[in-house]
Amino acid sequence: MLLSIALILIIGMSLGWLCKKIKLPSLVGMILTGILLGPSVLKLIDPSILDISSELRRIALIIILTRAGLTLKWSDLKKVGRPAILMCFVPAAFEIVGMIIFAPLILNVSVIEAAIIGAVVAAVSPAVIVPKMIKLIDEGYGKDHSIPQLILAGASVDDVFVIVLFTAFLGLGQGKEVSILSFVNIPISIVLGILIGFLIGFLLAKFFAKVHMRDTVKVIIILSIAFILNSIEDKLTTVITFSALIAIMFMGIAMQQYHKEASTRLSLKFNKLWVGAEIILFVLVGATIDLKFVSTTALPAILLILLVLCFRIIGVFICLICTKLTFKEKVFCMISYIPKATVQAAIGGIPLSLGLECGNIVLTVAVMAILITAPLGAFLIDLTYKKFLNRVSLENSNE
Repeated sequence: MLLSIALILIIGMSLGWLCKKIKLPSLVGMILTGILLGPSVLKLIDPSILDISSELRRIALIIILTRAGLTLKWSDLKKVGRPAILMCFVPAAFEIVGMIIFAPLILNVSVIEAAIIGAVVAAVSPAVIVPKMIKLIDEGYGKDHSIPQLILAGASVDDVFVIVLFTAFLGLGQGKEVSILSFVNIPISIVLGILIGFLIGFLLAKFFAKVHMRDTVKVIIILSIAFILNSIEDKLTTVITFSALIAIMFMGIAMQQYHKEASTRLSLKFNKLWVGAEIILFVLVGATIDLKFVSTTALPAILLILLVLCFRIIGVFICLICTKLTFKEKVFCMISYIPKATVQAAIGGIPLSLGLECGNIVLTVAVMAILITAPLGAFLIDLTYKKFLNRVSLENSNE
């Protein structure tokens, strides 16, 4: 296991650095590392690591979402308003509709199977988007119209919406009845996640203000609470649940609101943690890729993904109608909603493991979506943000 971890970190970091040198996103190198070291090629990743791959990826996601919360300001989120709410579900819904229309024609699957594929593919990737938007906030780009905050809020809730739909469609695919309460739970889980996270963040801010301790200890406390929240969500068997990932992000937002000095220092700590977590996340995403499945239906899957991306872009555009955003800013928002990786890696193999006929196809499309959209979206964000967004100096942004 130790050799596997060493190879993941060293080769992942090296190929990531090499990709940056040739103007490609570093995550491309990390995904390629996972493919190279994974079961499809060299088989150098210890099976025990692959067995806990989903948990390790979730830890990486928790780290970056906590970092995002510590960076976001509650006032900026309130300023975003209606477009942020629409971005939480409209683009994903459009993409699922596109998949239901085109997947039966291109992949010869049923409507229910197309809906399952759509739910897997429709989730945007916080692991790609969040670091990019944090960078924009730190550099002052898009500050005047709170564009990074708009994209962060929408991308975080988008995953909750899509995962609930995936569970419902999966039940239909297995011949089960789907309760209407499953869909009612979407807004409830989001609201409960916000309230729980904000309350915990408020209490932590007051506690850290009164009790002196090292920032490293604070990081351990925050991570422990985040892990507990995730475990509680997993253990809940009630119809009404809460979103742990949203709670984690709003825990950071509350700390930013009530203890800004500490949250700024903690944000830097989590930024350092992300250096290692990012490598592990994307290398393990690459390791989930089975090249045998990819090679059989690669071309139809690529065509399908590009078609439904058009639906997604239209959905983003509709969300931004009647806003103060310029045309270039709207185009940037459309680009920012392209990347997919985390959710696809987490749930893409579930239909196959349950024995559904469409399992191989779902996994192949999920893999191709990661390989195409994650590097493409990250590359386009890096290429366009300085050209399409206004920059506000850090001095003015702090006034």
